[in-house]
Amino acid sequence: MSFQSITAASQSHDLDRDTKRIVFAAALGTVFEWYDFFIYGSLAVLFSTLFFPKGNETAALLAALATFGAGFVLRPFGAVVFGRLGDLVGRKKTFLVTMLVMGFATVAVGFLPTFESIGWAAPILLVCLRLLQGLAVGGEFGGAVTYVAEHADVERRGFTTSWIQITATFGLFLSLIVIVLCRASMSAEDFANWGWRIPFIGSIVLLLLSLYIRLKLQESPIFQEMKAQGKGSKNPIADTFADGRNLRHVLVAIFGAVAGQAVIWYTGHFYSLYFMTTTLRMSQDQASFYLLTALALGTPFFLFFGWLSDKVGRKWIVVTGCALSALLIIPLFQGLASYGNPALAQFRSKTSVVLTGNGCRQDQSFVGQLFRPKAATHCQTVKALLTAHAVPYTINTDAEPLRIQINDDAPKTFDDAALLAALTEKGMPPANTPAQPNGPMVVAVLFALIFLATMVYGPLGALLVELFPVRIRYSGVSVALQLGNGWIGGFAPFVATAVVIATGDIFGGLWYTVAFAGLTAVIGAFLLPETRGRDLSN
Repeated sequence: MSFQSITAASQSHDLDRDTKRIVFAAALGTVFEWYDFFIYGSLAVLFSTLFFPKGNETAALLAALATFGAGFVLRPFGAVVFGRLGDLVGRKKTFLVTMLVMGFATVAVGFLPTFESIGWAAPILLVCLRLLQGLAVGGEFGGAVTYVAEHADVERRGFTTSWIQITATFGLFLSLIVIVLCRASMSAEDFANWGWRIPFIGSIVLLLLSLYIRLKLQESPIFQEMKAQGKGSKNPIADTFADGRNLRHVLVAIFGAVAGQAVIWYTGHFYSLYFMTTTLRMSQDQASFYLLTALALGTPFFLFFGWLSDKVGRKWIVVTGCALSALLIIPLFQGLASYGNPALAQFRSKTSVVLTGNGCRQDQSFVGQLFRPKAATHCQTVKALLTAHAVPYTINTDAEPLRIQINDDAPKTFDDAALLAALTEKGMPPANTPAQPNGPMVVAVLFALIFLATMVYGPLGALLVELFPVRIRYSGVSVALQLGNGWIGGFAPFVATAVVIATGDIFGGLWYTVAFAGLTAVIGAFLLPETRGRDLSN
């Protein structure tokens, strides 16, 4: 499908002036909140050096990714709190509150002291602010998509709400653009010292603009009609979870649609960025440029699949996207590795390392890795070194002290310098050698990952809104979205990285995405109803 075809589809679904104003206002505010939420994710590798103790870079990266995931922990609770408010007092008032909470938390991150200044208080404060951000996002997105859907023409609901689906990608796109501009305008040292604060503090401009525009909105007419007729729920959360039919809708929405969408989106948009910078050793600027290009090419397909869902239905587009992702995610990342750093891929194809030592198995504890300021054992140090250089390894536990076998050589005891020298002799690119990626093919692979995300995510907003009755719609949509995205999708980068560290397989963590995408495809195929055309006033 060409961009011209997408444009033609968009023109055939031209929105009237009032709907455009409503979509723009809701979308702008949601872009702002996603920008705020993702600016940390875009800088997670840098934050691992600023907010966590030095001495074990692998553990610091895991901790930084876990802190990114912490922003997802409270998202379901935000969905409960703000979903209840949205169903009781209105859609508009509620997402104004979520915007203010998000704005405060993001600006505050820009003023945080680092670990070097205040020790462990720095990551604790950072986690607290990430939790606040998660609370706000938990109530924002469901409100925005509900508000837009309740204004949209029934024949254009998928296309209209797909503009809200775009906002997460726009937020990531904007965060990457701001970071690239900041990096380009100062030295790397200045950016690491203070320049990283600019994207956080500067978000206050977007906050004020979004608030100004949203204050001009009117409440949803469907919500007003429901309140006028006295049909509103007195306790939306109880009605969502205590009513068997509504609870079934929530569970089907999560495991038949949202879980797959979440892992596919975060793997393609975020884990791909970490993979390029930490595993393939691309520069941050290289990886950001390739991802930005792929985002620019792929984003119109959100609208296309939203439009297509108005024609053929929502369900099978989502299910097909999940099934294709389950089949293609690992091959696509294998292609990304081959094209992203050909020299490293060639070295990996002909190199195997076996670690033998009684201390290696217990070093695989993810929790232990998170909070150890120093590498505790020789085996842990070696695993961190091998992971940092994307060297595949396996582990035995038969001997002490640690012995390392490279290919068919005899097992030996190495210190770090000797191990690096031995691997370099086998063909490993030196650490200071920049990656020489095949740029067009890297963009093509990233585009394929983004395309899969658009296929699942484009129709999702309309599907979820149509799935729930009006009296609990804000709560039902928000809870389903945030349980799936918050507790399943948001931790995908962390889980994938942790599995890589534990196993030595740079593609091992992707099985988390494959499993949830496949499970969602199966459950969705059998249990997810087709919702296109449903009356939203009921």
